[in-house]
Amino acid sequence: MSAEDLERYETEMELQLYREYRDVVGLFGYVVETDRRFYLTNSVDLQVRSAEGEVYFEVTMSDAWVWDMYRPARFVKNVKVLTFKDVNIEELAKADLRVPED
Repeated sequence: MSAEDLERYETEMELQLYREYRDVVGLFGYVVETDRRFYLTNSVDLQVRSAEGEVYFEVTMSDAWVWDMYRPARFVKNVKVLTFKDVNIEELAKADLRVPED
């Protein structure tokens, strides 16, 4: 497989992922961004924890969709994320859920 073939494949995968996102975004109420992933979810709980002087975040989600083109199944029943980095949680207003048409 050439570098050009690989780039074409990744571009197609990203386009498929965007189309899937566009189809499912209206089913969810929250957007959660971590340093590694982007999630759509209907239930999210953020807890600030500390251990040995270090602060970290524990994010628990249920009924989630994961933005990750390498996952064969992006719908996830339960997710727990532990991270030392920032976590962004936004509740989506219904008006925010409209995605532009192609």
